Amino acid sequence: MRRDYTERGALLETDLAATWPEQFGRWFADVLEYALPEPNAMIVATADATARPSARTVLLKGYDERGFVFFTNYTSRKGAEALENPQAGLVFPWFPMQRQVIVCGGVEKVTRAETEAYFATRPRGSRLGAWASPQSTVVPDRDAVEGGLAEAVERFGEDGEVPAPPHWGGLRVVPETVEFWQGRSNRLHDRLRYRRTGDTWVVERLAP
Repeated sequence: MRRDYTERGALLETDLAATWPEQFGRWFADVLEYALPEPNAMIVATADATARPSARTVLLKGYDERGFVFFTNYTSRKGAEALENPQAGLVFPWFPMQRQVIVCGGVEKVTRAETEAYFATRPRGSRLGAWASPQSTVVPDRDAVEGGLAEAVERFGEDGEVPAPPHWGGLRVVPETVEFWQGRSNRLHDRLRYRRTGDTWVVERLAP
């Protein structure tokens, strides 16, 4: 199952933008142009208080110089771990383009205003689903899931307003490092990393 990465271009220090958000924006624009499915999908890794890790794929819903934002039930496994042990890792696996972006940093809640503004843009079914599902808990069967949705519909009606649940909201991964990984032949990949040092960022090359 081994395959060599064909040359899709190098990633040199002279290619990088001045800041990681600008560089991420360039690569994300390339992903959109390439028409990858779920271009904003990212793997989020968290760990509980005993350092036992877990990982899953979620959707990036925004980024800026403050960090990368996704939304979740705060009582879910990822939500609870991220709040109990506020460190996380992200991976954007853009393998058809032979690229990855790898992020490590702390975790913080977004403001309630940010959560409510985003929640209002979700389809009604997704808003009801946020109320319906006790995410990550054990349920007896699919009927329990459907029953939760029915209860949410009954609570808010067919057309009533569905507010953001108090246990649901955004998490921001505040990066300490952002690595841009470009596949190269012979496993000699290009790995350039922005690393926070105090109030500034340095760029450094990592061995492949």
